[in-house]
Amino acid sequence: MRANTWAGRNKVEVRDVPDPKILNGRDAIVRITSTAICGSDLHLVDGYVPTMQDGDVLGHEFMGEVIEVGSGVDPGRLRVGDRVVVPFPIACGACGACAAELYSCCENSNPNAGIAEKMFGHPVAGIFGYSHLTGGFAGGQAQYARVPFADVGPLKIESDLTDEQVLFLSDILPTGYMGAEMCDIQPSDVVAVWGAGPVGQFAMDSARMLGAAKVIAIDKEPYRLRMAEQAGHTPVNFEEVDVRSRLLELSGGRGPDKCIDAVGLEATHGSAHIAAYDRIKQAVRSESDRPHVLRQAIMSCRSGGVVSVIGVYGGLIDKFPAGAWMNRSLTLRTGQCHVRRYMKPLLERIERGEIDPTRIITHTLPLEEAERGFEMFKNKQDDCEKVVLKP
Repeated sequence: MRANTWAGRNKVEVRDVPDPKILNGRDAIVRITSTAICGSDLHLVDGYVPTMQDGDVLGHEFMGEVIEVGSGVDPGRLRVGDRVVVPFPIACGACGACAAELYSCCENSNPNAGIAEKMFGHPVAGIFGYSHLTGGFAGGQAQYARVPFADVGPLKIESDLTDEQVLFLSDILPTGYMGAEMCDIQPSDVVAVWGAGPVGQFAMDSARMLGAAKVIAIDKEPYRLRMAEQAGHTPVNFEEVDVRSRLLELSGGRGPDKCIDAVGLEATHGSAHIAAYDRIKQAVRSESDRPHVLRQAIMSCRSGGVVSVIGVYGGLIDKFPAGAWMNRSLTLRTGQCHVRRYMKPLLERIERGEIDPTRIITHTLPLEEAERGFEMFKNKQDDCEKVVLKP
């Protein structure tokens, strides 16, 4: 089959790779009909996530048709011919974490748990197409994919919704929603979201859907800010204004009640010398992540507020403002998204017309053009917000 693969730092390549096979009785094989390029894929391509190997199949946002199931898959849950969206964390459904619906912390799905434990203190779930740190599972930017624990994760789509309407239930829509949900939003809340990429856009939409009085979009790319403004959110360009000062103006001098970091480890800063400081520290491996947004969110959030972190961090950061966090009674909440918890409720919201995931799609390409898609998305060419690939 054809698949988009990691070919070294700053390089992807569509290659012929072996077709997936059933390896366990609870596996299924899915013929992929739609997949997507995620912002966190760029962390792999940019070389910030360790344990990638040449030829690893990328992609963790995918959906398609079940063409084969293992002998242990309950036919009442999944059958050949089912149309499914596959969540990016692989979850066993039986461990303590899964019982608590903390699916991205599954204790049984990562065969390389020892590596993750050394990195994070405890193991994390397996993830499709996201390094050997999270299991080395082949991803979904391919014609076919093997799905472990197939009777737990995949969500059957039994309506006539298009792929584009439901594809993002695999990751970015639940991730954005979880970022807003962790904020415990109240009707009077001002919510600031750093990052107007796909996850940030969905965090903004979710914050409004959950009742926020005002939602503020912080980014530097004019086309992303226009997209957020067209959706009813207030844009702030961090290259044109001091973010903290502008947020005070927009929140009656108190600061946002809730702040969402939808950027993560490759953040940039409007001040050139501050941006250079963290880039140099990252380049010489004095820190693995650039925490500009996390610092700014903590310093900007009103006392007693919530900082919700859904942007991906992978290692260590410098100059974390622990004093502001502790002395101003801020609550910090975070986590890789527990996607399976949110898929069905969000599907119902899509069916009711409460949220339109298709609004962020700017480019649809054949899988064979994945390299061009990555180049456009990474370099923000042609106002590229989200790329959907068709195998």
